[in-house]
Amino acid sequence: MKKENLPKKIAVFPLSNAIFFPKTILPLNIFEDRYIQLVNDCMKENRMFGMIQPKMKKGKSPDVYKIGCLGKIISFNETIDKRFVISLSGVIRFRVKNEFEQKKMYREFDVEYDEFLDDLQIKDNKLTKDYKNNCLNKIKIFFHKIDYPINHDELAKLDFEQIINTVCMISPFSIEEKQKLIESFKIEDKAKLLDEIIKFNIFKYQENKTIQ
Repeated sequence: MKKENLPKKIAVFPLSNAIFFPKTILPLNIFEDRYIQLVNDCMKENRMFGMIQPKMKKGKSPDVYKIGCLGKIISFNETIDKRFVISLSGVIRFRVKNEFEQKKMYREFDVEYDEFLDDLQIKDNKLTKDYKNNCLNKIKIFFHKIDYPINHDELAKLDFEQIINTVCMISPFSIEEKQKLIESFKIEDKAKLLDEIIKFNIFKYQENKTIQ
């Protein structure tokens, strides 16, 4: 997708503990009326909307973080009970400029993408195979320690950026930790931060088990 085709006004779905990255797929089960309307409207237009984390879980219009990710609906199914089951493909991260006056059931924002245009590029990853394998081993240890099921063979088939982004998305980290990850510009910085968060969470998990 070209920069000039990116929408400046986007519908946004604030969802706690959910971060979403370019070139990843996020499955969503849509059942609230406001987000049913959001998806209906998006399907009539460009099929795109943004995902972002709210700073607080409570409230109908909580403050949100400034950085989220634009996604495009790539699969859509309506269930018998009128829910939508969709898959959202990550396009590019965005920074919130302003929120528009709410005229619909859902929220809409004025956003910019200039900081994140590299998200649109196919990157030539020059990291070594040993570096990738080392990261995969740490990730495997982490998920084993916390008894969190994951298909390591399937994960290993992804390129390095997809591995890091996928692990960031599915890991049971805090809202603040997840937000730090999405705000990391370079994949190397994100990998380093992910390593630090994994080490901290393993220590915290072991400490909690010792107390119990």
